[in-house]
Amino acid sequence: MEKLINQYKENSDLVYQTWFIENEERLKAFRSIRRGVYQIIKDIYENKFPNNFKGSSLEFVLSCITEQKQVFEGASHPFYWKPKLRIPDIYENQNNKQAFGKFLESCINATNENQLIKEIISLDQLKIKGVGPALTNILYFLHPTIIPPFNTAMVRGFNMLFNEKIKLGSWKEYLKMREIIIQQNQKYKKLLSNDLGAFCGLLFEVGNYNLFIENQPNLSDEERSKIRKKLEKRHKKVIDENEEKKLHSEMQYHLLKIGKALNYDVIAASNDRSKGFNGKSFSSLSLKEFPKIDIPKETLNTVKLIDVIWFEKDSNKIVCAFEVEKSTSIYSGILRLSDLSFSLPNQNSNLYIIIPDKRENEVKFQLSRPSIVNGKITIKYILTSDLKEHCEALCKFGDSHIILEKISNGM
Repeated sequence: MEKLINQYKENSDLVYQTWFIENEERLKAFRSIRRGVYQIIKDIYENKFPNNFKGSSLEFVLSCITEQKQVFEGASHPFYWKPKLRIPDIYENQNNKQAFGKFLESCINATNENQLIKEIISLDQLKIKGVGPALTNILYFLHPTIIPPFNTAMVRGFNMLFNEKIKLGSWKEYLKMREIIIQQNQKYKKLLSNDLGAFCGLLFEVGNYNLFIENQPNLSDEERSKIRKKLEKRHKKVIDENEEKKLHSEMQYHLLKIGKALNYDVIAASNDRSKGFNGKSFSSLSLKEFPKIDIPKETLNTVKLIDVIWFEKDSNKIVCAFEVEKSTSIYSGILRLSDLSFSLPNQNSNLYIIIPDKRENEVKFQLSRPSIVNGKITIKYILTSDLKEHCEALCKFGDSHIILEKISNGM
């Protein structure tokens, strides 16, 4: 087992390195998803939760989750509304909808393992169609040291490693699997983490035959060939992601540079200030401390993760806020900007999403969502190519944030 864990940790193409560690988006997701779950609960209790997955606050949360690499790729599928089957039965059955909201509220407020297990067992006894262990992919982001995530690849990897026959779709089976995961994670915790995502990432890779390929006795040559091709594809994806990280840092640098040139105080996200671009560290461009803002602590912690913020000189008034998005997250960036807008309604801050050119149609769709339009939030977008091309001109000829209108696009 130790050998397997070390192989898992050392392989730069596997999810331990690509998702679990050195991944700012993963850390940001915890706050975004928690905030989104509160919104689901609020919508249910205020009778605003729709009778379909599309456009709901639940879709928003699951979209944040599915952005978390291939580990959670299919996490939203169990929640799609299937009218002919009447599942999941939380959209049209009001009692089930209320029970679902109560379950989420109890879980988000739980402080220990016993409370969470009690809620899971109570939910299971209600026998709500289509509401099974897929929910743990939400609960994991609320309690990562207590609730392991759950999907087909993880179950397959678990059964292969521990010679079990756990099946999908059963809370009873999930709880059995969880007990063994907790036991094994405790045994090898020094090699992994208190966060169960590390161990479940291992199960995911075993279940996808990405570990011990040569030693799998039941694989045909054709299967081995398919697996190797998949690994080659993943290797290319990792390289592409590294390039995206460089582009992300470059865009942050341009935004910090432009803000300074326009005579604003600027600051990079709290988890990015140790980074830099073109030999210039973000910390040298940023304020030493985030200005004091009178908003709830949890919301403030989310706002501090916004990629770049411009303040009026020697003030805590936010002039502009920018989220730089790559090939994954758009939802979570929009959510952070929304949090800022709702928390400081009187500041009239200018909100921007910076996106790769190829994602322009996607961001247009996201910004036209009812939750954004009805919330009266104005978020504009800037293409990375435009920001890169016009950075020097904006610095030279601009005298305020209004210069950004030259390269920004609205809905």
